[in-house]
Amino acid sequence: MPRKTAAGGALIRDHAGRILFLEPTYKPTLDIPGGIVEFDESPYEACCREVKEEIGLDLEIGRLLVVDWVPAHGPWSDSLAFVFDGGVLDDIPLTLDPTEAQAHHYLTLTEATPRLRPSMTRRLTLAQQSLTTGAPVYADFGHPI
Repeated sequence: MPRKTAAGGALIRDHAGRILFLEPTYKPTLDIPGGIVEFDESPYEACCREVKEEIGLDLEIGRLLVVDWVPAHGPWSDSLAFVFDGGVLDDIPLTLDPTEAQAHHYLTLTEATPRLRPSMTRRLTLAQQSLTTGAPVYADFGHPI
């Protein structure tokens, strides 16, 4: 049977509404905390685990904001990207996993866009809208359905 890869990420903000972005060690674009779902793990569990691994915080991750289908690209098969509400952080120091991230930044989506894949910009725009409307969004490659 066909299988899909899935990933869970957290939209974490500061009190100014800026998004927490990580500078991964393994690719040139920024990303939000999160990662690939492991065997017999839910996207929500993967998000919680990856946030703890990548930034050293055991956060209470909130509701689903976006599910986005991502087509196959490079060595990756098509996948589903889940974005959950990571909440608002006070001035809490982060402990980055040096094998995953070399730096972190709080940026507006406009500031981050030049360093994001276009599909990630679309996905995070939908996630921000979901925070306002209270309704989760389904998208195909960042385009709402």
